[in-house]
Amino acid sequence: MAGLNFADIFETVVDSTPDAPALVVRSTAGDEVRLTFAELDARANRMAHALLAHGIGPGDHVGCHLYDGNQYVELTLAAFKVRAVPVNVNFRYVDEELEYLFDNADLALVVTEPDLEDRAERAAKSLDRACAVVVADHRYEELLADHPDHRPPAAGRTPDDLYGLWTGGTTGMPKGVMWRHEDIYLSAVGGSGNPALGVAPVVDLDDVAARVAGGYPLKCTLTLCPLMHGGGWWVGFSSLLSGATHVLVRDLGFDPGFALGVIADERVNVVMTIGDAYARPIVDHLEAHGADEHDLSSLVVYGSGGAILSPSVKAALTAKLPSLLVLDAFGASETGGQGALVGQSDDGAPVFAMDPTNVVIADDGTLCAPGDGRMGMLATTGHIPIRYHKDEAKTVATFPVVDGVRYAVPGDMARVLADGTIAVYGRGSVSINTGGEKVFPEEVEKALKSHPAVFDAIVVGTPSERWGSQVTAVVQLRAGLESPPGLGELREHGRAHLAGYKLPREVVFVDAVQRSPSGKPDYRWAKDAAVAALEGSVTTG
Repeated sequence: MAGLNFADIFETVVDSTPDAPALVVRSTAGDEVRLTFAELDARANRMAHALLAHGIGPGDHVGCHLYDGNQYVELTLAAFKVRAVPVNVNFRYVDEELEYLFDNADLALVVTEPDLEDRAERAAKSLDRACAVVVADHRYEELLADHPDHRPPAAGRTPDDLYGLWTGGTTGMPKGVMWRHEDIYLSAVGGSGNPALGVAPVVDLDDVAARVAGGYPLKCTLTLCPLMHGGGWWVGFSSLLSGATHVLVRDLGFDPGFALGVIADERVNVVMTIGDAYARPIVDHLEAHGADEHDLSSLVVYGSGGAILSPSVKAALTAKLPSLLVLDAFGASETGGQGALVGQSDDGAPVFAMDPTNVVIADDGTLCAPGDGRMGMLATTGHIPIRYHKDEAKTVATFPVVDGVRYAVPGDMARVLADGTIAVYGRGSVSINTGGEKVFPEEVEKALKSHPAVFDAIVVGTPSERWGSQVTAVVQLRAGLESPPGLGELREHGRAHLAGYKLPREVVFVDAVQRSPSGKPDYRWAKDAAVAALEGSVTTG
């Protein structure tokens, strides 16, 4: 399969359809960017030469500390062109988190937003090595103007070049999941094709050109979940690498009316979101303004990844837009796409249809058979990552070899049903998935316990109509306080240590936090206490 390298694939698409629209960026401020494939390629080439001038080459890591926009796409493509590794940097991170990620990811250069410049500069200066910071304003444009728009040399590119996805997962601080280009392309970025749409899998660059010439059936996609998330990047680049148009919305606050207007204006066929955090505001807007406010007839697929849509929201969405195919996608940073939601098991677990590369491994190391009733760990094989960056122990644990077959086992408990579908019961950890963002409780607990009034704290996820699960703190205050803190004060204190989505949305005060005899947090007790205290007051925000 020589040639299945992201840079080669993109350049093949450009050569096949240079004047077709590639990228559209719409902003709530009224700004627009529209680039054809040739124009996008030229800008990415300029950035590639700029990276080379900064000493960036094969295997070096380049940080994308950016909101959704053309700069994110250009920097990613430029990195691939010079065989560097683009690294997604969460724009919500504060100093402590950025300093960790910049160091863990070995960033040699980062492109950041003007309003994030100070944070990026502080993180870069905390390193014991040089890390250049480029700001995506006039300085970015001046940098591009200083370099030629012809393609840099393609020598040395292989399917083994690396793509990295830094994910919070269940370990607290982010970890880098390292993929070969060929594997992630075939696993999650459109290379495996889509039989339902008549899209054939890609074997070589001739197939890429043939796909473009044949007319990719989904002409235009929109990702509302940001490119810094795996699902958003995978869907966006699936479109670009197939010769279709990709649309981005530059809106940090998420205005559902604006998003629906963009879908209508750009004739979007597929929209990708994260769970109820996006779907509920969209449904509320449709109910308030009517489904005919915008011409949404072009929209064929509404996809959700990273968090499952609640049945009530999905039903409301399909009621308003009855011709829409609503899909709950399932996958992980360590597996790529695995399947789609098809129902619910008798015990209430979500059930997914998955291809045969997905299996369930029982505690004894054997594969669970359909209908045998055994619980095990969901695993996938085939095109999977090669390792975690700088973490050999976690690599061995997450990518075990069973009977000569190497699997990716991110940690989801599952059961194979009689018809071959798989019921998934969630991680065996206490990670909180809030609107697609994963929060590890120990991070939040550490921040809370640094407040002088907090004696102890356990953090759990409790139900939220919008976010699916919300961060809730169960807190034991110090005795004898004259002015105990409330939720607002604790959230404000946490802002110095945590990104906003990790801050508690509710706090439950208890006389004493319950721990195990070994001193470990009793998360089951804490969750029961939190749910009982909040019963009848499920948040909608």
